[in-house]
Formats: sequence, C-alpha cells, structure tokens
Amino acid sequence: MPIEVIAFDADDTLWDNETIYVEAQTQFKQLLVHYHSPEWIDKHLYQTEMRNLAHFGYGIKSFALSMIETAVELTDGQITGADIQKIIDITKAMLAADVELLDHVADTLASLKDTYTLMVITKGDLRDQEDKIARSGLASYFRYVEIVSEKTPDSYAAILRRYSIEPEQFLMIGNSLRSDILPVLELGASAVYVPHHLTWVHETGDASAIEQPGYFEIEHVGLLPELLTQMES
Repeated sequence: MPIEVIAFDADDTLWDNETIYVEAQTQFKQLLVHYHSPEWIDKHLYQTEMRNLAHFGYGIKSFALSMIETAVELTDGQITGADIQKIIDITKAMLAADVELLDHVADTLASLKDTYTLMVITKGDLRDQEDKIARSGLASYFRYVEIVSEKTPDSYAAILRRYSIEPEQFLMIGNSLRSDILPVLELGASAVYVPHHLTWVHETGDASAIEQPGYFEIEHVGLLPELLTQMES
C-alpha cells in the first residue's frame, strides 16, 4: 500500500529548537554558578524536569517552572527576587525567539505538497506550538496539525483513526527515536529518522529497536523526496 500521508515533527525537525534551550540553560547556570558547579546544576535541572513532566508537560513554560524550582532548591531558598526575574526574562526571550527553519525544509515541503497529504504532529504547549507554526511560514503546506501532550502508540493510533489513515499509508518524519520513530513503528507504520545535532537526552530512545521493517534514516530532510522514490519503487 503506497504512502499517502506524511507527518512531520516540528521542533528540531522543521525548525531549530534545542539550541534555544541550550542557550537558556547556559544563562541559568551563570545565575547559580556561585552556589554549585555547572555539571551539578545541569544534572539537578534535568531531574527536576523529569519529575515535573507529569505535572506540567513539555514546552518552554514547563522548563521555566523547572528552572525556578531548581534555583530554589539549589540555593536552599536563598534565590533573590531579582534572579527569579532573570529566569522569567530568559523564558520570555525563549518564547520570542525567531523560528529558524532547518536547511531544505521549505523546498522539500513545496515539492511534496501536491503528491501527499502533509501534517504536523508535535507535542508541547498548545499556544507556543501554534505560534511557532504560524510564524514559521509553513502552515499552508499542512492539511492537518496535531499538538499532543505525549507521543505514544496510543496517541498516534488515535490520530490515524481520526483521519481514517491506515498505518501502511502513513509515514512519520522526526529527530526523536523515542517520540517520532519507535511508537510509529510499533503500529506497523513507517518512520524516517532525521538526526539533529542537538537532541535532548530524554528523546534519544533505544537505538537497538530500530532494526525492523519500516525504519529509514536520512541525513537531512532534503533527502526525503529521493527516499520516497526509492520506497515506491
């Protein structure tokens, strides 16, 4: 059964995102470096983020709350109001950052839009993701946009049912093994892994599980049309 629907992850697949977090985390460590080493701050912040996923989900606002909580804990409550304001300012700068498309994205979408149904499946804060899609200039390429709280086999299956898409007709493109690739393969659909030079450790996944039918890997999104030609032949 030929591929009819191609879905793209958004952050670090269509546009750069993790760089914004890395820069924010660097500024955050500068606020606390006179209390702890940068390595310990990184470790504690990650632990706080993981603990808070169940409460706040993904996205910049969740990250901001985790930064504030980490700052309070690592300073034994001595963090100043001025430093809390700096964390808020870091967060606002993240939300206002330009949407920087990754190489080849716009040209690739333009080449595929008349042949395939294109959609976005991304997770995170609804308002933030909607805003980035609008500011990206890519919205017109996509027939459907799905913003979910988590990417699991069940959430993908629900999307496929909603649009009456057979797994054999569906292809997911993304940079996260954990979120974009493995859950889709579990459903019997196909997935293309496009590594990003910066990927949050939480999204790396188990690389040993990718040795199964339906898995493909390309260096960048610009190679997708060629891969689709090979798949169809």
